[in-house]
Amino acid sequence: MGELLADHTTLRLGGPADRFLTHTDPAAWPDLAHAALGGDAAPFVLGGGSNTLADDTGYPGAVIRMATRGVAVRSLSSDLVEVIVQGGEPLDLLVAFTVAEGLSGIEYLGGIPGTTGAAPVQNTGAYGQQISDTLTRLTVYDWNLGRTRELHAGDCDFGYRTSAFKTQPGRFTILEVGLRLARRTCASPIRYQHLADALAVRLGARPSLAEAAQAVLTDRRNRGLTLPTCGPDARQAGSVFLNPPITHAQATAIDASGGPVCSSTDGTLRASAGWLLEQAGFRPGIRVCPGVYCSRSRALTLTVRDNATAARFTTALEALIHAVLTTHRIRLQPEPVQPHRRGPSKRRPGRLGSWRRS
Repeated sequence: MGELLADHTTLRLGGPADRFLTHTDPAAWPDLAHAALGGDAAPFVLGGGSNTLADDTGYPGAVIRMATRGVAVRSLSSDLVEVIVQGGEPLDLLVAFTVAEGLSGIEYLGGIPGTTGAAPVQNTGAYGQQISDTLTRLTVYDWNLGRTRELHAGDCDFGYRTSAFKTQPGRFTILEVGLRLARRTCASPIRYQHLADALAVRLGARPSLAEAAQAVLTDRRNRGLTLPTCGPDARQAGSVFLNPPITHAQATAIDASGGPVCSSTDGTLRASAGWLLEQAGFRPGIRVCPGVYCSRSRALTLTVRDNATAARFTTALEALIHAVLTTHRIRLQPEPVQPHRRGPSKRRPGRLGSWRRS
């Protein structure tokens, strides 16, 4: 039996992979990519496992775990630097590094699990910042072309929690990320009221980098947005739905009911997926189906217990979607994606199923 994917995902679900390869040396990527081709399915690249729903039956091909580490800083001017990050570097450790070095631009992305290489896929964001704001270039492997390429931010089709890497799943593997950050001791302006309240400052204030980063970690922990190390909510993958786009009429109705409405970076009106779920009857701690529960902190996070399976997790997602559609006539878009098994391929890999948190 191959390596169990349950041992490499935060949901701790998933059967064996036919082959399990670990990528630690950037220089060794060409050989590793070649070794991963062939078999009954094309290769799938796994990050930290906090964004992956693996099939109960496993994966009939090679799984590559990205474990490259390292951060390098290159000066661009007296007040700007480019930070070059290996794809397997944990995002929260990168944020901590940049804050300690007095570099601003991603200080509000602390506490988000997953690797730096996974962040551009979902255009990871929080508290008004998103990875695309500072991203300059990426080194990627293009499985269609069978070679390494460099892409710039304009090539990536970034949007609200989306990118070319998400809309063309399996084509690219992100090997290295380049970010342009500013040398300064203060953080970017605060845009979220609850974060301003936590720091006892007004909206638009610019606290120190250290104060802002710590406030983010505290706020995420208080709202159940961090990944517990133990307890009934430990097996989870964070928010399972994106905030859905809504019409002006729907926004008016939600506002009249006391629900939150926000505008995304592209100007689209969006409802709170968590609020919609609670209005549909799903409260923190409720059982959705055998082995799958809403977390004790929030309905938007699903947690699993001992008798859970990936199939039951999928059933729970479908139940939540149906309930919100019936109650509000709004369709939720799940972040988890079920595995797609493709036939043998010499170029394009299949997908194991993944989602990114924000």
